[in-house]
Amino acid sequence: MSHDTPSALESVSRNRYALARKRAAEAVRYAAALVICLVAIFPLYWMFISSFKSQAEILLSVPTFWPREWHFENYANVFGRSKFGLYYFNTFAMTAGILAIQILTGIPAAYGFSKGQFKGKNILFMLVLGALMIPIQVTFISIYLMCARLNIVDTYWALVLPEAMSAYFIFMIRQSFMSVDDSYVDAAKIDGMGTLGIIINVMVPMCKAAITTILLVTLTSCWNSYFWPKIIIKSGNKQILTVGLAQLRNTFAGMETMNNHEIMAGAVMAVLPIVILFFIFQRYMLEGYSKAAMK
Repeated sequence: MSHDTPSALESVSRNRYALARKRAAEAVRYAAALVICLVAIFPLYWMFISSFKSQAEILLSVPTFWPREWHFENYANVFGRSKFGLYYFNTFAMTAGILAIQILTGIPAAYGFSKGQFKGKNILFMLVLGALMIPIQVTFISIYLMCARLNIVDTYWALVLPEAMSAYFIFMIRQSFMSVDDSYVDAAKIDGMGTLGIIINVMVPMCKAAITTILLVTLTSCWNSYFWPKIIIKSGNKQILTVGLAQLRNTFAGMETMNNHEIMAGAVMAVLPIVILFFIFQRYMLEGYSKAAMK
């Protein structure tokens, strides 16, 4: 007994020490996660509360973290000062058109690069990867000239057609399709299913989470695009949200105005659809990112 007691005490002490270390590590992780969440969420919170403040309150030297007076008219003023409803429609039409075309072109191309067998496949895929490295700031002049020759400058077609083929979309879908075992494709072929049937009935359902995530990322990119729409669109009736927000300051005969509160209100309305979509499809996004991390 005299030999067992110190050993038992040492074991209890080690267990307590390990438990204390585990709890300390968990506390550090939770604290780090809380700080990261605050850093990520605070700009959205500040934009939201600023949209209900007056311009004078926004410019106070000591910032207020809650509106002293709620100015709901800021949102109505945004529609009064600009064609915000039309900007919404234009952005929705552009985003829907780009997504539809990229789905029709990108998913079959991704299937060809992942499961297809044809000469020069690897070389063509390397060209697709090369396109990922070239920003639009390098190619926009040649694209603009092509649009001018097609006589589609300042039209909806000019917003959609240059984005009809996305190297990012093809690459990401291809990586997702590569995770599907070839035996599923072979079984579908034995059952007499064609290429289109295999894509629709086999590949897409098996990669639903990853495809949903990629579509949401592409949708967000299209919704937030600014550079190309700013260059190619001249008419105010065809402008999109991002360009319209930038023009909210020029609401009186082209002169800049101090209306940060209304700009914040416009920004809230612009970002709201993306936030709603995230909460609706967050389960698929988390599942898609988890599968990508495991690969």
